[in-house]
Amino acid sequence: MQRLLYTDLVKWKDDPDRKPLIVKGVRQCGKTWLLNTFSQDCFEDAAYFNFEKSADLCTIFEKDLEPQRIIEELGFQRGKKIEPGVTLLIFDEIQACPNAITSLKYFCEDLKTLHLVCAGSLLGTALAACKSFPVGKVDILTLRPLSFPEFLLASENSYLYEELKKKQIEDIPKSILPKLESLYREYLMTGGMPEVVNTWLTTRDISEVERILDAVLEMYQKDFARHVPKSDYPKVTLIWDSIPGQLAKDNKKFIFSHVKTGAKSRDLEDALQWLADAGLVYKVLKVDVPDYPLSKFADTTYFKLYFCDAGLLRRLSNFPAVALMSPDPQFAFMRGALTENFVLTELIAAKSVTPYFWKSGNKAEVDFVFQDDMLMIPIEAKASRNTQAKSLKEYRRRYKPKYALRASLELPGIHTDACGVVLDVPLYLLWNIDAYLVQ
Repeated sequence: MQRLLYTDLVKWKDDPDRKPLIVKGVRQCGKTWLLNTFSQDCFEDAAYFNFEKSADLCTIFEKDLEPQRIIEELGFQRGKKIEPGVTLLIFDEIQACPNAITSLKYFCEDLKTLHLVCAGSLLGTALAACKSFPVGKVDILTLRPLSFPEFLLASENSYLYEELKKKQIEDIPKSILPKLESLYREYLMTGGMPEVVNTWLTTRDISEVERILDAVLEMYQKDFARHVPKSDYPKVTLIWDSIPGQLAKDNKKFIFSHVKTGAKSRDLEDALQWLADAGLVYKVLKVDVPDYPLSKFADTTYFKLYFCDAGLLRRLSNFPAVALMSPDPQFAFMRGALTENFVLTELIAAKSVTPYFWKSGNKAEVDFVFQDDMLMIPIEAKASRNTQAKSLKEYRRRYKPKYALRASLELPGIHTDACGVVLDVPLYLLWNIDAYLVQ
């Protein structure tokens, strides 16, 4: 299974100014597999240590944080010397050992020749709570569930992926669109968790897909019980379970009182922040004025919550896979929610941006707005071929952006008028957005 982050790992390896590397990511997104593959491909030797499975490892970091002593003791643990320049040292689930996190500062300063990479499933929460995090002494990468282009690669469509990367939106052959749309619907069904994707591609058994998605969701619930502060555990669970229902509404604003009757933001904010720090949810804030920088005009009290993975959202909402193909209007709201979640995660994967959404009173709302250098780009997400995006028209009339995107199942195309350029980008091509913004 090919992961696009692999290229960044190779660049890190060859960088003479590299620092210890932290790879963040939610549980089951493929961090350990990727690092093991990277070590096998690029190093003569690899020393792997998991701090959750071997709690005794933490004692090595209790005496002092001197790197040379630490790698000597780790060498005793595995029965083989750790050699800088030869061995890739892997610290997995490093969040289970705060002293190991702190030690990265000294590895950076005193043992730069050693290739040291760390991973963890709840690193966001651990780093947020770490009082002695080595700021400026580490490199950080984030591995997310498979994006749609990675799904293409996993489904043996690498040639299609490579060719699509080269083409402008108006040059996409119409003959390949049905295949891409079919693959897109499969992706909405599975999401991007590697085990789920691999199971679907090898078995084509939807019951197995659902079983593994259930297992991942159960694992997250166990993480809540183990790692969330005891007073916040019920709140985290309630928020997590409420997200599908809140997204399925016409007004998708996250409302605390819908989590628990009578609940106020101050009662649930810490629990919500834990989910965001863990990377399990994305918080998309409202802006009234799409101006630079967007963060200045964001309303921190008015937001939507989305999942890190559309497959998890579908399964937690008990939305049947067959309904993705159904035109029945009773499924429209949930299909819309899944589409928005997909668009958000594709944007984050492709652009590493923080999207917002624009709302003007009760008159108009654009699903996403993001800043790309000096461009402010609005995106309207539609689950079907209906591109009558009235809110996007209102936004363009007011602000005249150079580019606006309609992400739907409509045919790809470009339309220009007095308000700027509108790109019709099929949902399954959104990952290649950078190519389309260079016109």
